[in-house]
Amino acid sequence: MRHVIFNNKKVEFTENQTLLDTASVAGINIPTLCQGDTCYCSSSCGLGIAENVDTGELISTCTTLATEGMNISTESTKVFEARREKLISIFSKGAHNCFTARLPEGKCAPGHLEARELEWHEQECPAKGTCTLQKLAGKHKVPVMDIPLKIETPVVDNRSPFIARDYSRCIKCGQCISVCQDIGQNAISRCSYNGTWHPTVDIEKCTHCGQCLEACPVGALFDKKAFGIAKKKVTKVQTTCPYCGTGCQLQLHVKDEKIIKVTADEDVAPNMGRLCVKGRFGYDFIYSENRLKTPLIKEDGKFREASWDEALDLVASKFIEVREEYGPDAIAGLSCARSITEDSYNMQKLFRATIGTNNIDHCART
Repeated sequence: MRHVIFNNKKVEFTENQTLLDTASVAGINIPTLCQGDTCYCSSSCGLGIAENVDTGELISTCTTLATEGMNISTESTKVFEARREKLISIFSKGAHNCFTARLPEGKCAPGHLEARELEWHEQECPAKGTCTLQKLAGKHKVPVMDIPLKIETPVVDNRSPFIARDYSRCIKCGQCISVCQDIGQNAISRCSYNGTWHPTVDIEKCTHCGQCLEACPVGALFDKKAFGIAKKKVTKVQTTCPYCGTGCQLQLHVKDEKIIKVTADEDVAPNMGRLCVKGRFGYDFIYSENRLKTPLIKEDGKFREASWDEALDLVASKFIEVREEYGPDAIAGLSCARSITEDSYNMQKLFRATIGTNNIDHCART
């Protein structure tokens, strides 16, 4: 078996394995902003560097293949300073108000920043506490407060009902583009602007699944519904998505006994971090004032309120009547996708074990 040395530790590697992947398998952390589970962006962030101890050369671990006998340091003074300088460069090219809520000098050219967009910038970055860039800035002692905030137009793409795209915080890592291509949507691509580029979204192709939200390592993409409330101090509860039969696992972010955000764990099957628009954003109905709270019985073409006992007795009597006259297969049921998973289980149990029919389905389109 072939080996390289990382920080005086011998590590095995396989053929055509990069130094970054080799280190990751061995549990050695090399910080990057452009690499993700589905994104390999050719070291666009410039942070995944290490020092070749034998030559003193700084090399990109993202693109350099491991070779027998290499002696690599990921935490030398030279590496630390190089990463720090790269981070300072990243901060100087965007409005990264990591450690305080502050506006750029002059705020912005007139007409370029709408009222709602200005409100976003006046508050703390939506990724504060979870931002990879912020964590790296703290670790490498980046003087964030001394770096002027910079906003260039266009600022915020607000066309999606769920996702805001703040280009002033975009670091052009390409992860949102890569993950969108990985799931087959291809709704996000590169767009040239003022001699540079930024991600742009074809809103007609976008399914608002939010995978780009999960991929973004900074505050450039954020959940509009959770803006200003989805902070670090939340309780995470794992549960199963009720919308269809796939069984996707959700992480409910609960604050003050209320769901404020939904994410997914990349290490949990069957969805491995993937969610559809319903699974990620479809939870508002829980708190809707229009939800029925009392059973209704229709008489003479009109609904009237009834007690639970009266309503359940009526439904049970109708089931018995139909089954006795036409058989159990004359009855069918649809379980609501907006009910809890346990209720859907009880529903199928009622139809299969009690009524005696397999005519039970799930209305996943609701």
